[in-house]
Amino acid sequence: MCESKSGDMKMKEKDLESGCDLHQLHWYEKYLQPCIVELLGSALFIFIGCLSVIENAEGVGRLQPALAHGLALGITIAFLGKISGGHFNPAVSLAVMLIGGLNYMMLIPYCVSQLCGGIIGAALAKAVSTEERFLNASGAAFTTIRGADQVGGAVVAEVIMTLLLLLTVCMAAVNEKSKSPLAPFCIGFAVTVDILAGGAISGACMNPARAFGPAVVASYWQYQWVYWVGPLAASLITGILIRVLIGDQNIRLFLKHL
Repeated sequence: MCESKSGDMKMKEKDLESGCDLHQLHWYEKYLQPCIVELLGSALFIFIGCLSVIENAEGVGRLQPALAHGLALGITIAFLGKISGGHFNPAVSLAVMLIGGLNYMMLIPYCVSQLCGGIIGAALAKAVSTEERFLNASGAAFTTIRGADQVGGAVVAEVIMTLLLLLTVCMAAVNEKSKSPLAPFCIGFAVTVDILAGGAISGACMNPARAFGPAVVASYWQYQWVYWVGPLAASLITGILIRVLIGDQNIRLFLKHL
């Protein structure tokens, strides 16, 4: 009896171990698939975003690009987010990495995938647009800043608008205490609000990949650095705020215990 019981226990232990092995992710799903999804999602999002600018109807103003960017991002996160996290933005990946939501080894592969996706999305937008509309819109590159006197305001605007976006991402999708099932659409709405509010100041980029793709395709590089410095500075601020002040006990670095 004792031998049969011990045999049964060993069998159960083997079954549990084999079950654990089945649940372990394959290297493809762990490393390569998320990067493919980031490239695909970035390409789709930036294609819609660029096309909404190139084909912007007269009299609509910022409403068309604001709705197109926000809805496209929310939808893309909703169906791809479970695979890669649905970043589609180097600033988001940096912020999520800083608060422990992304393995630091995946940061560069994610960013490279997003930048490549940005180029593909911008190129597809050019391919389906007429040459006249593409040139009139500068290929959806950011042309809002016309002189050095606008640079300071544009950088500050990019930092603040990206900060709103990143806090929405990190608090609604990563921080356990404040996670929401509506996170994809909250993130999309944050983008829409930012474009409506600050589009006339800096273009409301909030995403280096969104700036980089059209710049490559349209060969428009003026003040490109603004759309890198602002969002990446917002990533650092987001990491500090969540790690020090507003994150849950798993994320916060200080004042965690009684």
